[in-house]
Amino acid sequence: MRSVREGRLQRLTLDRASRRNALDSSACHELVSALRSANEDPLVDLVLIDAEGKSFCSGMDLAEALEPDAARRTQIHTELFTAGYWMRKPLIASVQGGVVAGGVGLVANAHVVIAETTAWFSLPEVRIGMWPYVIWRALVDAMGERRARELTLTGRRFPASEARDYGLVHILAPEGELASCTAHWIRELSQASPGATQSGLEAAGEIRHLGFAEAALAAAARRATRFSDPGFRSAAANLLSRGK
Repeated sequence: MRSVREGRLQRLTLDRASRRNALDSSACHELVSALRSANEDPLVDLVLIDAEGKSFCSGMDLAEALEPDAARRTQIHTELFTAGYWMRKPLIASVQGGVVAGGVGLVANAHVVIAETTAWFSLPEVRIGMWPYVIWRALVDAMGERRARELTLTGRRFPASEARDYGLVHILAPEGELASCTAHWIRELSQASPGATQSGLEAAGEIRHLGFAEAALAAAARRATRFSDPGFRSAAANLLSRGK
């Protein structure tokens, strides 16, 4: 994996193109380390995951899965495939080609997903005697339980257009225009207040496990804090002055 700083964007690039960017334990550790570092870096506002080669990611490295101690890697997989819940910086995925198994899990954890129209997705684990256990919650949150179950049970390929209909993908980029489309949306996302997005993502993680009343109280407390934020007050005053 390559990690490159581009202004206030941290770009993380999967670069095992010869293995269709399969996620071995080394790649998983590198990704988690880079994500956690970006999460704590005050100079980073956005994080992008993209990939070299024709495929975004083919999921878990099956060669490692056959090793006797494969189960010990569960912890790092759990950290990686819950990144969308613990990241306080917007996480963007830019996707091309095949996106399979754990690759779909990465996409499901991203907050904003841009996919080339020719990209395709598949959850074929049941065909080799497995189930997407670790990524299941992210799949359900992204697409709903009934759709996640159908796609897992059938293992069928589905195109980027369907992935958008299901909520797994948000933005479709015309063939050959993924890079320019991604750059455009990074510029759009860069216009958001970093303080607001970080506070909002923290709040989203906090209230997801609360009951309705508790969630409302927690959200109200966060909102009250933002009302006193100098950045919000300055921007709000500026908007008001424009209307006069």
